[in-house]
Amino acid sequence: MSDDAREARLAQLEAKLSKPPSVGVAAPVAALALVGAVGLLFMQRADIAYFFSPKEPIDLGVEGAYRFELAESNRYAQVHGTPTVRGSYWLEQNVPYVAVGIRDTPLMLRRATFSSESWSVGRTPPQPDQRPFLAKGRLLSRADAPRLDQAFTQLAKDGEVSPSWVLMAEERPGGNVWAMVWLWGLSAFAAINAWLLVRSVFSRRTHRQSTAASAAPSSE
Repeated sequence: MSDDAREARLAQLEAKLSKPPSVGVAAPVAALALVGAVGLLFMQRADIAYFFSPKEPIDLGVEGAYRFELAESNRYAQVHGTPTVRGSYWLEQNVPYVAVGIRDTPLMLRRATFSSESWSVGRTPPQPDQRPFLAKGRLLSRADAPRLDQAFTQLAKDGEVSPSWVLMAEERPGGNVWAMVWLWGLSAFAAINAWLLVRSVFSRRTHRQSTAASAAPSSE
């Protein structure tokens, strides 16, 4: 092969080497998508963990015999108690909810309002139903329930209780199907992008090796 032909061949191979191989999704895109999926799974970890938590409730006791040493955040629990005179009301997706303290405990109960607790934004909140109750639901520490911080603050300000826990009434393990949608959907998305990332890296390496081999001087 003449010198001119060899130089032309090398220039052609260098131009080819400078271009990324056509192997579908580029490695940076797949890596970014993988990190995003893992990040979203991490954000949903509490809901996913609660979905698989034990279905037997932790019994926190009854009036005069409470056992809050058994309290564990993000677990199914039950308690019998008497509500405070005042509550904190708000709307969730246009549905009214109320948080009431449970007397002689560090606990508040978050539940949907009863028909006797008619309330709308701008109106004076009614007195919560004063009948003693047995409630079951998802137990969360205040640190794990930041969106209810205003209710915690309001009940403490009212002076009847100073709650550091909340029982989310009627939220049972295995009941939140969206937790599974997030788990399986994001896991599948992460797995696909992990595969695309590995394929892209190996395809690029193979491409460089084959191009380098083609650029080697011919023995002819």
